[in-house]
Amino acid sequence: MAPDLKEIYIGQLIRQRVSECDISVTRISKFLKCREEEVEKIYEKESVDVDLLLKLSKLLEYDFFRLYSQHLILYSPPASVAYNNSKTQLPSFRKNIYTKEIIEFMLDLLETKQKTKAQIIEEYGIPKTTLYKWVSKYKK
Repeated sequence: MAPDLKEIYIGQLIRQRVSECDISVTRISKFLKCREEEVEKIYEKESVDVDLLLKLSKLLEYDFFRLYSQHLILYSPPASVAYNNSKTQLPSFRKNIYTKEIIEFMLDLLETKQKTKAQIIEEYGIPKTTLYKWVSKYKK
């Protein structure tokens, strides 16, 4: 089951991935250079430090940051014109990169009748043609 991207409880997701990978707490604690009790506390946290998340992403071979990126794509308001035209030295990213999970999420909203096509287009800023392509391409 795909995680709910509206509310991200990263500790639970880390625990799930550790379980899937069948990695011992001892190995994790050695990798993180901490006590086993501290690893157990990570599983209870709603959020963790970025450096810790990066280390866990490497160890568990899973991009936990993508959960947050997908949250931004799904739940953040569209950027203003002023923001899009602002000068920055920071790297810029294309917002309209739709992962398999996002496509499945949108199609699930349609299939379960939680949202209409018009609502998805309006609320999530998905282009009409993109949504219709997904429906025809991935229809179950």
